[in-house]
Amino acid sequence: MSVIIIGKASANDVETLIAIGKETFHETFSLGNTEENMVKYLEANFSSEKLTSELNNPNSSFYIAWHDSEPVGYLKVNQGKAQTELQDKSALEIERIYVKSAYHGKKAGQMLYEKALDVAMYLNKKSIWLGVWEENHRAIKFYEKNGFVAFSKHIFKMGNDKQTDIMMRKLL
Repeated sequence: MSVIIIGKASANDVETLIAIGKETFHETFSLGNTEENMVKYLEANFSSEKLTSELNNPNSSFYIAWHDSEPVGYLKVNQGKAQTELQDKSALEIERIYVKSAYHGKKAGQMLYEKALDVAMYLNKKSIWLGVWEENHRAIKFYEKNGFVAFSKHIFKMGNDKQTDIMMRKLL
């Protein structure tokens, strides 16, 4: 029986992260966005230069979920000044949990979340937080199931479209 394994990503994994990021972002968000906005976002946010820079940031960490030799998802967490919004020294941000749709319901997302929780505990963080698109009901339900509660909202720019993200936090 094959299992899903979580491993820390390195600079050598940039192309893997780009492929997973583009595929999963498109799967999740293409129905609610124009193709033009989708293409702009994917080009700007999943370039080799951008992901290499993120991988080299000492306040960010990436973890890849592998099913046998196939990458099926990844996690990005931020602390300190790498956080996208709160910049809370006592908190860890989950910036991304991306899982290929074929692996939804197969525990890859849960395993990536648990890795984020392990990192937060190891770093002695008091909370863990994230932003999730208000239309991503599956993700909201997942985070609520794992003890997150909404505490604020912010605007996320998807090309020309302003969208609302729900900010959620879990106290540790």
